[in-house]
Amino acid sequence: MLDRDYLGVGLSFPLAVDTRGRVAMARYERDIEQAIQIILLTPKGQRVMRFDFGCQIHDLIFASNDATTLGLASYYVREALVAWEPRIRVLDVSASADQDTDGRLLIQVSYEIKATHDQRSLVFPFYRIPGE
Repeated sequence: MLDRDYLGVGLSFPLAVDTRGRVAMARYERDIEQAIQIILLTPKGQRVMRFDFGCQIHDLIFASNDATTLGLASYYVREALVAWEPRIRVLDVSASADQDTDGRLLIQVSYEIKATHDQRSLVFPFYRIPGE
């Protein structure tokens, strides 16, 4: 029998109310996915009691659209997920410039949930402010 308790249950992100009027909860795989989003959306230094929590990708907001920026984006995302999400094993992180939207990077994250060996992926859009 699969021990799904290890996958976790937490408040939904963003906060919401369920059909019974209670605070909505995210369960198991969805909780992990939302935790990944929280890690990547939080700039390092933003949390008062945990300055090192988050992802350094936000330092690239004004970076040029080149191979160095793409490499740093991939590195920062991998570093943050390895440090802050112990329920997953990061398999691959790659960044590419979105051809449809100027300034947006698409970060492809492939990971495995350790407890179930379930492989998943998600795309995290990161919006830069393009220079002139």
